[in-house]
Amino acid sequence: MPACLPAFRAGSGEQVRGHGRRCRAACRLAPSIGKWTGAQCPLTHTRGNKMKIRTIAVASLLFVSGIAASHAAQQAGPANYRGKDKQEAALALLEVAKAQAGKGSWERIAVARIYYLGGMKPQGKAIFDDVLAHDPESSDLFRIARIYRQAGEWELAKALLERSVRENPKDSKGMAELGAYYLLADERAAAEDLFDRSFKREDELWSTVAAAGAYLGVAPQE
Repeated sequence: MPACLPAFRAGSGEQVRGHGRRCRAACRLAPSIGKWTGAQCPLTHTRGNKMKIRTIAVASLLFVSGIAASHAAQQAGPANYRGKDKQEAALALLEVAKAQAGKGSWERIAVARIYYLGGMKPQGKAIFDDVLAHDPESSDLFRIARIYRQAGEWELAKALLERSVRENPKDSKGMAELGAYYLLADERAAAEDLFDRSFKREDELWSTVAAAGAYLGVAPQE
């Protein structure tokens, strides 16, 4: 809690009575103000300064109310889906999800996935494009590529997967996963070249599993 220094009447050494108690109360209402000096303290016995206290109190209440409203906007609940048709419920929940996701790339991609695969591709693609425009991680590229592939858009997926492998030449698991997708798309020669590169770099379980599954028509586990 901010500490308040005693206030003194102008031109004298007399302390204003009651000042300390009231000032501490005001500081509780406006903790962000910091430490008051006697000259700065909003509490003296004048009408103007009483108005300052009311202003501080109102501002503090508005600040707390704003926090509460923001928190409520980030919580899913019955109001988002009860009594609504499926489309309305999904849209209401997605609005909450966007607030919950914040600036996290994985979280935003998860929200975009629902938009994209749920028949609202422009909304989903807008999020994908924004993530891709801000120095994405390799994992971001793979996550978006998997969604494009799930949507049956292999060429879009392939471009992102190849970009990831190109930018991360030591990612043996990524090479194997891309190889698996090539094999599932009937591009066996390209797939096996990637398998060769992956196994040469590292003897890794998930790479082996991805390759084995692809020969049986099973996509890598995401």
